[in-house]
Amino acid sequence: MRDKPAGTVRITCGDNIMHTTLLPKLMPLLREHPDINMEFDMSYGFRDIVADRFDAGVRMGNTIDKDMIAVPIGPPLRMAVVASPDYFASNPIPKTPHDLMMHRCINQRMPTSGGLYVWDFSRRGKQVNVRVDGPLIFNTAPPQVDAALAGLGITLLPEDELSPHIEEGRLVRVLEDWCQPFAGYHLYYPSRRQPSPAFSLVLQALRMDVKAGR
Repeated sequence: MRDKPAGTVRITCGDNIMHTTLLPKLMPLLREHPDINMEFDMSYGFRDIVADRFDAGVRMGNTIDKDMIAVPIGPPLRMAVVASPDYFASNPIPKTPHDLMMHRCINQRMPTSGGLYVWDFSRRGKQVNVRVDGPLIFNTAPPQVDAALAGLGITLLPEDELSPHIEEGRLVRVLEDWCQPFAGYHLYYPSRRQPSPAFSLVLQALRMDVKAGR
């Protein structure tokens, strides 16, 4: 008979949110409750968390199915269009999203559909979708950042993955007024499943304090 929360909590998520949010917020919990174990599945695809027996997943808030309970674990996000100073030294800075079609862009292969990510923008109620072209295609974010830092083209990623490089001048941000805020990262889990005591503690640790903004 255990009187302490115990067991394994399985979460599928991307690698950036793992390093920036999940591990920092869960480390104190794991130290306090040594009988709780965590398993993380690093995936960019839309995993079926019920069929694959995960307790929860992490996605952007606007991509979560309606039959899931979604809890915000981070603030609203924006996308960022960036390239290195060296790239823009020899290429004109794009003024509109359509200008990107004349540039070398770093593409992302979507793991679920298999197609290339269509870059979407909005400003003053106007929606613009652009299919870009370029020398590189990846299926995860980190090599896209590396390629942009190396001056190989323009990339589009959530700004939280690029902020340190932008702030320190290694990457130059463009088209910022075309990148509007959207619902940030949420932890989601099935509404029909009764959370275990261990998962309830994980949820409590990750839940964003909306008033405090953290």
